[in-house]
Amino acid sequence: MGFSWDQAVAEITRRRALSRQLGGQRRIDRTHEQGRFTIRERIDRVATRFYEIGEFATFDDIDAGGRQVGQLPSSYVCGLADVNGRPIALGGEDFTVRAGAPQSYLDRFKGGFGGFVEDLAHHYRIPLLMFSEGVGGDVAAQAEKGHSYLVSSLSWKRCFGLMSEVPVVSIVSGVAAGGTAGRAVLSHFSVMTKDSSLFAGGPPLVKRALGRDISKEELGGAPIVTGVSGAIDNMATDEDDAIAQALRFLSYMPQNVWELPPVIATDDPIDRRADELLSIIPENRRQPYKVRALIAAVVDRDSFFEIGGKWGRSVTTGLARIGGIAVGVVANDPMHLGGALDAAAAEKQIRFVDMCSTFHLPILYFVDVPGFMIGPEAERGSVIRWGMRAIQSIIEAEVPVVTIHVRKAYGMAVSATSNPDSMQLRLAWPSAEWGDLPIEGGVEAGFHREIEAADDPAQFRASVEARMLAMADIWKTVEAFGIEQMIDPRETREMVAVFVRAALTGMRTKLGPQARQWTMRL
Repeated sequence: MGFSWDQAVAEITRRRALSRQLGGQRRIDRTHEQGRFTIRERIDRVATRFYEIGEFATFDDIDAGGRQVGQLPSSYVCGLADVNGRPIALGGEDFTVRAGAPQSYLDRFKGGFGGFVEDLAHHYRIPLLMFSEGVGGDVAAQAEKGHSYLVSSLSWKRCFGLMSEVPVVSIVSGVAAGGTAGRAVLSHFSVMTKDSSLFAGGPPLVKRALGRDISKEELGGAPIVTGVSGAIDNMATDEDDAIAQALRFLSYMPQNVWELPPVIATDDPIDRRADELLSIIPENRRQPYKVRALIAAVVDRDSFFEIGGKWGRSVTTGLARIGGIAVGVVANDPMHLGGALDAAAAEKQIRFVDMCSTFHLPILYFVDVPGFMIGPEAERGSVIRWGMRAIQSIIEAEVPVVTIHVRKAYGMAVSATSNPDSMQLRLAWPSAEWGDLPIEGGVEAGFHREIEAADDPAQFRASVEARMLAMADIWKTVEAFGIEQMIDPRETREMVAVFVRAALTGMRTKLGPQARQWTMRL
């Protein structure tokens, strides 16, 4: 039979329709009943145009008895997408096909574990956006090859390498387990819907291995993963919210490390005086304040996008703009642990600072830290190790760091707030205080014998603290040029904007990947 264009085109149409059927209407309906979208619906919601690769890849559907009962499309959908006018590598698991599990080597070649979509991001130097929903592995898949799959054959090199080249974003909706969970965590920004779950092994594996009955929500529900383990950065109300967060994150990012982040126009003047700062910071030094209100007063209006807000809460991190220039923001939060840096907050800061340095985002740090967190729980959490790593990450950061001393700055933790080995700028507000130790704890440590021997220990301690506080005159440090500048808080926005804008010239000469390795949550 000779070649026929009509038949050839009809075959493409037939195969395209097969790929659109995903795992079948019954499974699609079930996905919708559970309040989730299919992978193709997710792609339609995020991309203006989508150019699919591997659309016609299929595999044999083998039942438990080893019989072929049909064919199914690949469980991974990927390609090149136009997202807000930017080319982006886009891919994700199709949960309606064998719960999104990779079908032997086929789907690993396409993406999600160092396949085609990662290669596309690497070679084209464009961001990678992944939808993550899958069980990670499937014993049924080995029937296709007739043998089991040895996981050590899988290379993660491309996945890790991308972290130093292009922005990588993952969205979790539904269940992400095993390798799918690992791939979701391997990103610069991750977000999951509030009804999703993520874990290394699901409830059936826990039951089999440990004999424990546990729900997927108890094991790795969104509140656990975003608020206790911190494996995923943000929680979203639904899939549309998750997509909106992912796109907002990308709006601050360059296409790759060989470019600077985009600068946008703003109608918020850089010389706007933030008069509200004088009321945000209480005159009573023991009274906490709302750090997000402080940040909002300084950065461009409505530009602050918080990352990791439910975990490591004594440090607030997020992206913002100053005069239209993208910056990373770090702030000690006195509402949690008095702003002390514990292991979780240090780990959160490390990851964020490394990301800012990778993508050439200047860092604005608001300091109110009484030191590393102390006590038995903090020590068992290895606060010293993580605290010193936080110091290392900011010293290694190859971006300008503008530090605002708002209030307390005591102990080794202060070294994690600025970089004396680069072009740092440290500004102080009149509300600032600093020293080796906080006055209260320092008095207790240095004069404990005299305090215990006093007729009225409490009154004696208070008098010593008052005397020491009077001696801690920050103006003496300013006069000795021990800090670069004292400013009226209302001048902060303009001062930061001017220096960040000037720093762009130097940053253009340092584009490209950095020598140091990306720091994961180890």
